[in-house]
Amino acid sequence: MKFQKSLLNLLKCHNRLFRPAQNGISWCLGCKLPYRIFSTESGGKQPNIILMGSPGSGKTTLGRILGERLGLPVADIDDHHLEPYWGKSVADKLSEVGPDRFVEEEGRALLHFDRNGHVVSLSGSNPMYSAAMHHISKTGIVVFLDTKHDDIVDRLEKMKVNRIVGQSPDVPMIDILKYRQSFYEKAYDIRVICEENETQDSIAGKIVAELKRYQNSSGYISTRDLSKQTHEIKFSETILQGLAPDGGLFVPNNIIAKFSEKQLDRLVDLTYQDRALRILEKWIHPDDLHPTLLKQFINTAYSEGSFDSKEIFPIRHLEKNQYLLELFHGPTSSFKDAALQLLPQFFVHALQVLGRTSTRYLILVATSGDTGGAVLDGFSKYAGQSGVGVLVLFPENGISDVQKKQMTSMKSNNVHVVGVNGDFDNCQSYVKMAFQDPLLANMLLQENNCKLSAANSINWGRLLPQIVYHASAYLDLVKERVIAIGDEIDVCIPTGNFGNILAAYYAKEMGIPIKRFICASNANNVLTEFINTGRYDIQRRRLVKTISPAIDILVSSNLERYLYHVSNENSYLVNSCFGSLNAQKCFEVPPDILKKMKSMFIADWCSEQKCHSTIKDTLQKTGYMLDPHTAVAKAVGDRFNNGKRPMVIASTAHCDKFAPEIMSFMGKAESKDDLASMFKTLQEIRSNPQPHHLLEKYMHHERVHNTVVNADYKEVVNQVISFSRNLRNL
Repeated sequence: MKFQKSLLNLLKCHNRLFRPAQNGISWCLGCKLPYRIFSTESGGKQPNIILMGSPGSGKTTLGRILGERLGLPVADIDDHHLEPYWGKSVADKLSEVGPDRFVEEEGRALLHFDRNGHVVSLSGSNPMYSAAMHHISKTGIVVFLDTKHDDIVDRLEKMKVNRIVGQSPDVPMIDILKYRQSFYEKAYDIRVICEENETQDSIAGKIVAELKRYQNSSGYISTRDLSKQTHEIKFSETILQGLAPDGGLFVPNNIIAKFSEKQLDRLVDLTYQDRALRILEKWIHPDDLHPTLLKQFINTAYSEGSFDSKEIFPIRHLEKNQYLLELFHGPTSSFKDAALQLLPQFFVHALQVLGRTSTRYLILVATSGDTGGAVLDGFSKYAGQSGVGVLVLFPENGISDVQKKQMTSMKSNNVHVVGVNGDFDNCQSYVKMAFQDPLLANMLLQENNCKLSAANSINWGRLLPQIVYHASAYLDLVKERVIAIGDEIDVCIPTGNFGNILAAYYAKEMGIPIKRFICASNANNVLTEFINTGRYDIQRRRLVKTISPAIDILVSSNLERYLYHVSNENSYLVNSCFGSLNAQKCFEVPPDILKKMKSMFIADWCSEQKCHSTIKDTLQKTGYMLDPHTAVAKAVGDRFNNGKRPMVIASTAHCDKFAPEIMSFMGKAESKDDLASMFKTLQEIRSNPQPHHLLEKYMHHERVHNTVVNADYKEVVNQVISFSRNLRNL
């Protein structure tokens, strides 16, 4: 990713000549900047830049500044459209029709707006008439000036404005502004978060930067693409493909959008859902998924019906300077729910926008424990009627009893769960082999009109939602006054496939002040060795089964994305490293890459015995029972704790998910105990976390998936082919 890429100087370009559109894009002959044709209904005319926001947000002033900077004519809706259309002033029209009718009259007049190639400043009430906003939004791109309400109130007071259209005498100004916000949230293409007391010149700079980002969107590229020719791949295509055709992983071919400290401050008092929207819309182009639809998906995913905490992923003080980010409040009590309540909605949307609704998709998943249950839950809820099926491979004897119970008891006609007599790396290798098997792909397509896709963290849509909770954890620490905006924190994450810690890295790139990434491994400590030495070597390693099975991994797939970024997008290096890993089971990065990596990452590992003692000691000191993965992170984090900066430990699963394992080493297990009684016993000896009611419901379900195959790719392929036939009836 071009983190420091210099942008084209749009400010100096006043040449408004455009080369004819190709592939929906026209090119300015002055600055060579691609300029999107936003709507085919515009007849190919140059689109408007439409400024929308509260009264007092500075739309008129900003319109003039932008017009001058971009060499565009300016149209203020009040001065240049409404008053000429009515033949009278806005004030006179308001007096004539009264406030109750004014919004409708204003909206009807706006339906006749027909200018193109202007910077347009809307009135604060225009968005309240939906037909008018639908009309004007087709003429260009709508930029929402998201301004702090207290700032608006202060400005209106200075302007001696004590009432605005639609405001009753007994309604405070702040309340009417909040009411109007709901209309603005439905109507924009680009949101510009304005800092507190920010100058108009500074806001104009932000608008220009967002327009450049909008216009310069280059889609996605594979980490292994030597030719750099796959940049036209869109968000929806990456969701459906999962793995790039060349075996690499998709990454955005754009600059990462950053939040300033003052913009982050604007997010502190928001709900998790609203934070998620503002963060994810920085990553997803509105042409790929419009913010209004993204908001709908987010609110559906992170609802009270799916999560047992109103905060979704709350932060909890553990001891001293350590805080737990509780990521287990979703329906399957794992951090994987953060992404897998959202990804299925992305997937169904991608099918629709790409016209693939007649094609059947088989999501092939390898799981080390948590991913499988979360994928099954998400896709059965949100994609069950869309022709999408899920086949999960899991190590039959390599996950916890609770994890197995969750997956094998899942009832839905679009899911199939298969145990493999092998380890997770076997399962993951079969998935990768299937994706690169042209004979299998051809057979599935020809016989069953079916294509393979992925929902592991190799899928970009899986990784993206995880960025949000790392940013949100920081904002919660600010909200609770543990830190001030700009203060640094450390994060400590139990790591296997490198996805969770990579999401934290992306959060840092967006502006979250993370000082150190502490990578915590169990006995399968290949990442510890790699981060400390630069050598990734699994030649003589054998996977060790531990009580933290979600990180029982030797091949960390998402490490590929990080190496692509840290090497300044060196696809030759990535190909060399992972080609060597595939052939010789090892690779080594150059010293400069190791130096960069060690400047941010610290790594160590935790033995089984230490994991056990950490759970016991933490319970004794704090009353909090950690799950084994979080205990690995706690044990490693303690070794690198400077006692000053807050350390956020990612708590990736609820302890009850590992009830038999915890009961066993604590000496409380009895052979007659069932899972429900184990839950009860553990709940009696701890203060926190509270019981997970969504998890407990699974314990009453019977196993319905009984298929177990040998660690043999051919047997896995047979399961894939057989299940694909069933998808024809969905």
